[in-house]
Amino acid sequence: MSTPAPFDPDAAGAPDSGVFGLPCARADSRVVLLPVPFDATTSYGHGTARGPAAILEASRQVDLFDRRLGRIYERGIFMEAEEAAIAELSARARALAAPIIERGGAGPDDRDALAEIDAAGERVAAFTYERTLAVLREGKVPGLVGGDHSTPLGAIRACAEKGGPLGILHVDAHMDLRESFEGFRYSHASIMWNVLETVPGVTRLVQVGIRDMGEGEVRVAQAWGDRVRTFYDDQWAEALLAGRPFASLVAEAIEALPRRVYVSFDIDGLDPCLCPHTGTPVPGGLSFHQAALLLEALGRSGRNVVGFDLVEVCPGEDEWDANVGARILYKLCALA
Repeated sequence: MSTPAPFDPDAAGAPDSGVFGLPCARADSRVVLLPVPFDATTSYGHGTARGPAAILEASRQVDLFDRRLGRIYERGIFMEAEEAAIAELSARARALAAPIIERGGAGPDDRDALAEIDAAGERVAAFTYERTLAVLREGKVPGLVGGDHSTPLGAIRACAEKGGPLGILHVDAHMDLRESFEGFRYSHASIMWNVLETVPGVTRLVQVGIRDMGEGEVRVAQAWGDRVRTFYDDQWAEALLAGRPFASLVAEAIEALPRRVYVSFDIDGLDPCLCPHTGTPVPGGLSFHQAALLLEALGRSGRNVVGFDLVEVCPGEDEWDANVGARILYKLCALA
């Protein structure tokens, strides 16, 4: 029997290889990625359920040596197979949600549909909770790849249950602090509301990139007091124009986090030129380099990143959105 050729990190990734073209088995990997192809309630653009598969394909084109962070791949990165049941659940829930979204929100006749859509959200939360808990029990770092931003609720719950207080670094264009949106309890616009209300182990939410919000969301953040720290995008832009170093802005945000951190990265936290097909693109946001420097600074701060997610990557007709998403995902894996 012939001996397999040694892995060449500079070679092209094979079409049937693992994430980032790696030959890693789960047992040998520090990071385990969970794809969650679910996007029932996206309220503008639609298609993030195709994000995990598109990111997987694009990841095989990522060069594995990072000039600043080195050989990230040596930690071992493994991606689970997509669950067909989750994709089917997404399609069913989306079919029910679509006419409600088209009408601008639920009415009295939508109770049964809303109940079924909410039940789908609960099933996704239970699924991501159990899968994330299994990864944590193996002593590995879980990373969820969505799907819309409702998907990581169960993953955050699992991470919050193990260890001490947990902080969330939330990169996003939106605050996601609506109790519900268009009638959906598990809306993509409600993820951080649901976290604050149902995951007491999360003691601090630090939001970066925020630039599109409802007045009610601002009041919610204020009502939570010191538990929520929001760094608005226009404030950072003003500070940068006044000559303040970006590194000092990042340091201030990271300083607000406790020792244990979960990173929730909505791709629309970036400048929309980097994610033009995401569901709700908003002008402004972080450049790719700024996002990379933010994640690098978090990694160098000595904090323990216990899990992360990357959500709202929506493939277009070209590979651009998935290409950017795969590279952000690789930076997130470095935090392990």
